[in-house]
Amino acid sequence: MARFELKLPKMGESVAEATITNWLKEVGDKIEADEAVLEIATDKVDSEVPSEVSGILVEQLFGKDDLVQVGQTIAIIETEGDAPAVKAVEEAAFAAEVTEIENTIETVKETMSTPQDFTTSDKFFSPLVKNIAKEEGISIAELDGMQGSGKEGRVTKEDILKYIEDRKSGAVTPKVAEPGKTVEAVKAAEPIVQKSQQAVPVSVNGGDEIIEMDRMRKLISGYMVASVQTSAHVQSFIEVDVTNIVKWRDKVKTAFEKREGEKLTFTPIMMEAVAKALKDFPGMNISVDGDYIIKKKNINLGMAAALPNGNLIVPVIKNADQLNLVGMAKAVNDLGNRAKTGKLKPDDTQGGTYTVTNVGTFGSVFGTPIINQPQVGILALGAIRKVPAVIETPEGDFIGIRQKMFLSHSYDHRVVDGALGGSFVKRVAEYLEAFDVDRDF
Repeated sequence: MARFELKLPKMGESVAEATITNWLKEVGDKIEADEAVLEIATDKVDSEVPSEVSGILVEQLFGKDDLVQVGQTIAIIETEGDAPAVKAVEEAAFAAEVTEIENTIETVKETMSTPQDFTTSDKFFSPLVKNIAKEEGISIAELDGMQGSGKEGRVTKEDILKYIEDRKSGAVTPKVAEPGKTVEAVKAAEPIVQKSQQAVPVSVNGGDEIIEMDRMRKLISGYMVASVQTSAHVQSFIEVDVTNIVKWRDKVKTAFEKREGEKLTFTPIMMEAVAKALKDFPGMNISVDGDYIIKKKNINLGMAAALPNGNLIVPVIKNADQLNLVGMAKAVNDLGNRAKTGKLKPDDTQGGTYTVTNVGTFGSVFGTPIINQPQVGILALGAIRKVPAVIETPEGDFIGIRQKMFLSHSYDHRVVDGALGGSFVKRVAEYLEAFDVDRDF
């Protein structure tokens, strides 16, 4: 008999931890290779952890609701025969840890040997105070956190000498910036004390039912409130004539499904137009980090999808601008189906640079969606409706029945002005209205 360590697998570049939500196997249960042992949840998606081997579950190292780091051992499985290279795995893990420690030491050395740059602080320090700080190895973060007794709160010679004395005696704990971090980053990491607002009391009578939010609904609630508090939301709306698209889809959808094995919905057609518009207006394909704007190299489109339980998730189509319509349809259908069945992986929801939500699915004509942070824009697709419209022709204008929809564009007014936000959604509309009805799929 041998013992196999089941570890929390890597679930994506930006996913470092997960919460155990349910054990599917109990101690003593027999497990087959690739059979799910437990369910886990990240801040984006729920998934299962399968076993790499067949055997008996002999130990659960964590309980339900415990937070586990990627790479941690979460269970022990007893297998027949020799353990599959357990020693080699342990040696590789030890070597990786040694390398990481060595890299950290080198980084710290580089940081310590770098001269203090006092220009990163908003405070004024006299040359004498700066020299004392350099000689005593006092970091900028420490200086910035001192309460000065001088004019306008400036740190004096007496203040810094007293601080040095207190630090040597252990009366104060030095605040040291992490390697590579600026004072601004240290400040940002500090907890922000906010004035607590008293919640409005809710009246509950005997006939009311009280239901606690599930984990995902709590997360969504937090994300939505944080987004509204972070971004200055503003909206632009535009009506689009999609008659040609409706006619083309009706004409080719049967042949498309027969040839590609995929249903052709309107969503991939809309996503294709959005990806093209983002290439034309890269100022919409950005994110905000404090006072800095990050222009994204890749166009990764998030598509908001409703789960069977009513919650929302946003899987991401990576490099959407590089896909043709067939590739886009396959990506949309794959992510949509896996969202409905709970088969999305954590990496499927990471890295989005712009989001599209189809509010028309539920019959809404248009909506005012909330931005998916740290992105700066989100486009809502309204329901396609038959409406009477004025049609302009060389022979004159007349009234006809057209297929129309509204596009609702929410964008972050901190960095996106009306000219850019309005021009972007207009370009999407232009691509849709200029759709080639003679194109192949």
